[in-house]
Amino acid sequence: MKIRTMRYFIKEAFQSFRRNSFMSIASVATVALSLFILGIFMTLVANLDYFAENLENQVQISIYLKDDISTDQIMTVGKRLKALPDVKDITFTNKDQAMNTLKERMKDQPGILEALEGKNPLPSSYEITFTNPESVKKTAHIVADYPEVESTHYGQEIIEQLFKITTVIRWGGIALIIFLTLATLFIISNTIRLTVFARRKEIGIMKYVGATNWFIRWPFLLEGLMLGFIGGIIADFLLIQFYEFATVAIHSSLAFLPMVSMYPFMYRAGVILLIISMIIGAIGSTISLKRYMKV
Repeated sequence: MKIRTMRYFIKEAFQSFRRNSFMSIASVATVALSLFILGIFMTLVANLDYFAENLENQVQISIYLKDDISTDQIMTVGKRLKALPDVKDITFTNKDQAMNTLKERMKDQPGILEALEGKNPLPSSYEITFTNPESVKKTAHIVADYPEVESTHYGQEIIEQLFKITTVIRWGGIALIIFLTLATLFIISNTIRLTVFARRKEIGIMKYVGATNWFIRWPFLLEGLMLGFIGGIIADFLLIQFYEFATVAIHSSLAFLPMVSMYPFMYRAGVILLIISMIIGAIGSTISLKRYMKV
């Protein structure tokens, strides 16, 4: 394509934007609002996934040791545990530490501690966290066969339910984003169609004088890209302000709730929204123009 021709297309796109300023502003507002809503759902899905990932990373196995084993045997168990695959961290708690923890938790219920009559029935234990939470069940079965181990505990039913929930969140989030993207494309294409409809006579005249389809399409395509770009910038700005407000409000009342940090997450989300908005603008223009190309 010649530079002169491209300049003509760009000039036509800007002139069309000015000539149909009302419809152009309506299209930009529709793009911005649609992408802003899409962006909110993207941040929601990202935070739900982040929350689920944090829950998975907190999954651990408690391994209770027998009372009659020696210190060397306890150390040996620790070495064997460290050698297991996907082990992230191991914490050892001896009998005395376990009793001190129990006393701290039961300080408001002294009757329970008095019933022990100075005895310590609590076992020494190891707690293991994993890099891959799906290794929990397999590792628990392996460790349960160690001769030094009395029992293992990892809340099997809770873990299995957690994996189901996180799977639903991830796949449901992807499906929701795809649905909202298609809905946004539909809304924007119908909005841009009004702009194209207002210029249908001009398109017909260009067809009659011999203009090719692509010669007619290019200004509309560039106009769609421009509308999408401007709308995407506005949506990005609104989304950043919204997410900053939301994180401050949530952290002030629910400080323990894990959330995706503002940056670089918002940079990535902003770029993705901007690309989506430009693609949708271009596709929307193409779809809207199709019926008026048949003269």
